[in-house]
Amino acid sequence: MTEAAELPPAPEGARTVFGEYFPEAVRYAELLADAGVKRGLIGPREVPRLWERHLLNCAVLSEVVPEGVMVCDVGSGAGLPGIPLALVRRDLKITLLEPLLRRTNFLQEVVELLGLDHVTVERGRAEEVLGKVQPVHVVTARAVAPLDRLAGWGVPLLRPYGEMLALKGDTAEEELKSARAALGKLGVVSTSVLRVGEGVVDPQATVVRVEVGESPGGVRFAAKRAKAARTGRTRRRR
Repeated sequence: MTEAAELPPAPEGARTVFGEYFPEAVRYAELLADAGVKRGLIGPREVPRLWERHLLNCAVLSEVVPEGVMVCDVGSGAGLPGIPLALVRRDLKITLLEPLLRRTNFLQEVVELLGLDHVTVERGRAEEVLGKVQPVHVVTARAVAPLDRLAGWGVPLLRPYGEMLALKGDTAEEELKSARAALGKLGVVSTSVLRVGEGVVDPQATVVRVEVGESPGGVRFAAKRAKAARTGRTRRRR
């Protein structure tokens, strides 16, 4: 088994970004570098760049998340971007959605250890929880899937006029172009590519913003959502 590299000290910018919750950010980085590697949630080669490539890269997403909204982090994995976002934005209510048990166990441990009482962990796939969880204002995701497939999972979880914020790499513009037809069928009315984290991360983080209109997920998902809601009501009456 490959040994994990040593976690480097936090860069000075991390103190500014995480503020009073900097100690919790350090603890999270330590957990990722130790238990995260041992459990196969993060590769050992990522440890030397945990701060710049992962924690700070995810924390700067907060620049484009509205105040006081409900957020669902789809395919949360080891908690990226959901946990860093939760550390810098106590005004948000965040759900970490992840299908794999070993990952949800880790996420629950992190949430409890760091005292993130505004964060909940939900085990399941996005398509499985449709209609069972309350629609959210914002869906976040990072390195989960190509944009067209990711939108098919994340957009139906939005409430009307909500938005999906996907952290992407250099191919963001190309992904967006190739996904336009699929996005249109999902009720998307506006798209844009944003750069965030100026002065914090270099290069800046790239975010694809996908905004929906009255029918998140389009007609097909509206029917599925209604069916799931009716099933839920029937079960509660029994």
